[in-house]
Amino acid sequence: MLDILSILCLPAALTLIAVLIVIDLQVRLLPNILVLGLAMAGFAFHVSTLFYYGGVQDLALGGFIGAGTLYLIRLVGNFFYKTETLGLGDIKLMAAGGLWLGPYYILIALIAGAVAGLVHGGVLIGQNWLSTKKMGPISTFSLPAGPGFAFGLLIAALAKLWGLPHLAF
Repeated sequence: MLDILSILCLPAALTLIAVLIVIDLQVRLLPNILVLGLAMAGFAFHVSTLFYYGGVQDLALGGFIGAGTLYLIRLVGNFFYKTETLGLGDIKLMAAGGLWLGPYYILIALIAGAVAGLVHGGVLIGQNWLSTKKMGPISTFSLPAGPGFAFGLLIAALAKLWGLPHLAF
């Protein structure tokens, strides 16, 4: 079921995710063109496999769930904290991931991404405490969410695509 286009989409997606992680860690930005490239690679993958791994409705629902969940979290967080709590790039990233994963696996990606973000934040807070011996207020702590969610997308993609008979070379 996999042809050369679908096989090329997988390393393209991995490369885009890696670049997005590096950029988000450096400048706290997920460029739209790269997120769009990830979404287009997902769409090309599914078209080239004749939607074998998910129908059009499932993939659209996955994109909606990925973006919608984070957008709702952003609205609530912004309301309570009166500041930007989650960037729109993170929301777009999960929409693109939903196009790859569908509704079930995007939920796994959201959970794994949130856990990865908590671990990342805990490590950074621990490093800061070790170097300064002071614990700053948690309410002012900030880190880019994209790397955590990208890690969640990778975990969910492995869960979805692991052991596929069509990937045997």
